[in-house]
Amino acid sequence: MKIYISADIEGVAGVVSPQQGTMGNGEYERARRLMTQEVNAAIDGAFAGGASEVLVNDSHGDMRNLFPDELDPRAELILGKPKPLNMFEGLTREHAGAICLGYHARARSSGILAHTTNGFAFGRIRLNRQELGEAGLYGAYAGSLGVPVILLSGDDQLKAETQALFPDARYAVVKHAVGHRAARNSAPEKARALIRTQAEDAVRNAKSVQPFRIQGPYRLEIELNTPALCDLASVIPVATRLNAVTVAFEPESVEHAIRWVNTLSALSAALR
Repeated sequence: MKIYISADIEGVAGVVSPQQGTMGNGEYERARRLMTQEVNAAIDGAFAGGASEVLVNDSHGDMRNLFPDELDPRAELILGKPKPLNMFEGLTREHAGAICLGYHARARSSGILAHTTNGFAFGRIRLNRQELGEAGLYGAYAGSLGVPVILLSGDDQLKAETQALFPDARYAVVKHAVGHRAARNSAPEKARALIRTQAEDAVRNAKSVQPFRIQGPYRLEIELNTPALCDLASVIPVATRLNAVTVAFEPESVEHAIRWVNTLSALSAALR
């Protein structure tokens, strides 16, 4: 049984500040080690639950955060970017389940370090009128392949936001939001124990979890954070500008919707 893990950093126990997700400082080095340890807990739990293979995709920032030499050697690791499917690169129909580890709530919510893909660029992302964060968007992509999201870890706001999308999934709530940059955290050791237990249970029961699907035809609406960013997005010939800060696309699949989101995210660098 093949299991897929997408690993972000904002939802890791002990991570509360943008500095901890930004390369070039001691706080980041500490956070990426905590991230690696939580991934190892999920890997160990997945194998205990019956996984035969585990593929991990580093899904934060430049996507080279995890320590390869400290990762459980039973798993394979995807590092670096750009890559076609970004946070879910490497996922295939052969995977029995996907795990969203260290994830966070969507932009303009009360979760810790909440954002959607690119905090500088995006205010809201809607697919077929449904507002989605990263877990929902990539979970819908997994569902389009017939793969269920079986476990999510992060803060309590992530669970509150996504439980209706993934009602059969397991959750590892490792911290509770006090504010956007403050949390009541579980001790890292306790967080890892919870993740391991939940991963084992999730994998053992993966066949009973239904994928999250959004049926086509598709309409993607992206609300940018400024009119200037919307000016930039509107340069794309197939984009329809709806108002000062919102553009729409009609992608042929959830995969293509994700590709448009990531294209605009990359373009936004021109205005930083």
